[in-house]
Amino acid sequence: MKIKNTNKSAVSSMVSLASEGLHSSVVLPSLGGSSSRVACKTVAGTSQLPSASSCPSSRDETVSTSESIQSMACGLCAALTLATSVPSFAAQNSLVRLPPLSNDPFRCEKAFVGNTIGQANGVANTLLDLRFCDFSNDTKNLKGKSLTAALMADAKFDGADLTEVVMSKAYAMNASFKGTNFTNAVVDRVTFDKSDMRGVKFYNTVLSGSTFDGANLEGASFENALIGYVDIQKLCRNATLPEESRIDLACKETPPK
Repeated sequence: MKIKNTNKSAVSSMVSLASEGLHSSVVLPSLGGSSSRVACKTVAGTSQLPSASSCPSSRDETVSTSESIQSMACGLCAALTLATSVPSFAAQNSLVRLPPLSNDPFRCEKAFVGNTIGQANGVANTLLDLRFCDFSNDTKNLKGKSLTAALMADAKFDGADLTEVVMSKAYAMNASFKGTNFTNAVVDRVTFDKSDMRGVKFYNTVLSGSTFDGANLEGASFENALIGYVDIQKLCRNATLPEESRIDLACKETPPK
């Protein structure tokens, strides 16, 4: 495809992306100095991309610069719409749809091997379905394992040693971690909402992006834990957080009653 009359200044400033709420648009300057806008709209998680009339495609080998710019902008607009329509896993618990419980009779034992290629971004070679599994007082089999993106809802880890585990993007809602040791672990973007976290030890633990909404944090320790400022503010709003942990986290707000 050939483009005639290429205007470098127009190409260098051809698009500006705007994302306000759930709407996005692409502004197209024409060669004559005026501009036009191609609008995208995302509503309730669905994407409404520009119509075919808004994104022209020419069968001729030669197209004008403005048509080329508009076609390229429509592709950018589509990509922006898809990116803004995907909800956050940890932040949108009400939208989470978990798969059916695995019927593998050894699904709980798979935690002792973990995800052999698990990474901090949630990529793993296998799905670990640990829901309703009981690992209470296990001090040998889970240390240093990769439990990336594991499903842990309603599981029990009371008294377990999870030192140096990688548990990024795990889903542990309504689970029990009473007295669990997470020393030196990577536990970022994990959902602990409504879990029993009494006496849990997060010594020197990466906890960025993890949520504890409605969790019982009585006796929980966060000494030297790596937590973002916004996450600390959310933790400090938990009425069960002990005073010592409030000092460690430098909570500025008074505990809610």
